[in-house]
Amino acid sequence: MPPKAKATGRARAPAKRKLAEEFPPGEVLTDTGKKSWKLGAPVGQGGFGLIYLADQNSDKPVGKEAPYVIKVEPSENGPLFSELHFYMRAAKPDLIQTWMKTQKVKHLGVPRYWGSGLHEKGGKRYRFMVIDRLGTDLQKKFEECGKRFPRKLVLQLGLRLLDILEFIHEHEYVHADVKASNLMLSHSDPNQVYLVDYGLAYRYAPDGVLKEYKEDPKKCHDGTIEFTSIDAHKGVAPCRRGDLEILSYCMVQWLCGRLPWEDKLQDPVYVRDSKIRWSAGAFMSKCFSSQDKPDEIQRFMEEVKSLGYKDKPRYETLRSVLQSGLKSLQQKDDGQLEFTAGGGAAPAPAPAKRASAPIFVCNYLTNLFSSAGAAQTERRKQEQREDGAVTQGGGGGAKGRDFFWVSCWF
Repeated sequence: MPPKAKATGRARAPAKRKLAEEFPPGEVLTDTGKKSWKLGAPVGQGGFGLIYLADQNSDKPVGKEAPYVIKVEPSENGPLFSELHFYMRAAKPDLIQTWMKTQKVKHLGVPRYWGSGLHEKGGKRYRFMVIDRLGTDLQKKFEECGKRFPRKLVLQLGLRLLDILEFIHEHEYVHADVKASNLMLSHSDPNQVYLVDYGLAYRYAPDGVLKEYKEDPKKCHDGTIEFTSIDAHKGVAPCRRGDLEILSYCMVQWLCGRLPWEDKLQDPVYVRDSKIRWSAGAFMSKCFSSQDKPDEIQRFMEEVKSLGYKDKPRYETLRSVLQSGLKSLQQKDDGQLEFTAGGGAAPAPAPAKRASAPIFVCNYLTNLFSSAGAAQTERRKQEQREDGAVTQGGGGGAKGRDFFWVSCWF
């Protein structure tokens, strides 16, 4: 079912479910590995769950500098299937550490999964999951910078995301919803960035077998409308080239302020046709003046457009393209993320007036309610049939989108 696109290009929220009751600080939860976790203060909430600061159980209360967060929701809401499925398969700390060592990277921006389970209180059962605590999201930083990121920063973010996406892809998943509000800075190091929200994560190659290309009108326009891939617009299951296409749209928006179709996000067919109609060069000319056009971004897009549905991306080639952009600026990736306005991009035209939306404390919290719908439900059912549901002591199946969301974790 095509999403009911709002001005922000987001899809319909799931049906309302039972809310989680708030636990007092000090509540102890024990995961399936028999490890105990103590809750601190709640730091976020959503449609039917709560997020708490957390730490390993001890005699001390959980302080403001706690290194973990725990999401808790009523067990009858169903398992956090897509996210829990991804985290348990691909985000265990030893797996991430092994990859970093093998690939010789100093940092990989995938939150680590520390445990999950069921908790009983007052005759009710609650499901929970433990991951790293993070900081602010990049959408907030983007808006603070006047909706412009410096070119050096954009290229650095592109390089970090290539590392993240290659890791995810090599573990049989695609993310399918890369955007600034799904990128969060580390709580302890503002120069590290993490890709979060795996609610649309899709196992594109279960047991190494690639999915076939198949258009399904009932699944058109999954994801966030302004960034989603042409494949997603056509109702095709996500693939690796789609993640990279989405990344290219993000980089362009971060540089020039807005994408050419942002004034018509309520018309997903128009957005789809615009993405299909324009070549990489024509698209870049729509976004930049000739003297400000970043050649490396156009070459990045051309490389991505050359990929077939099942093709493995040439990650090193894409890295070289972005690194050439840094070289043209006489810069290098020095590990420092500098969020300052400017960056050599052409001024963007003033956006058309759009419908007002509620103001949320944290952009990330709002965006995790963004991509629901029948297509996601069917996707999860398909994965369950293939792999078996990843559950923590049982629980119902997904109905609409089962969110794992977080607030700003500072």
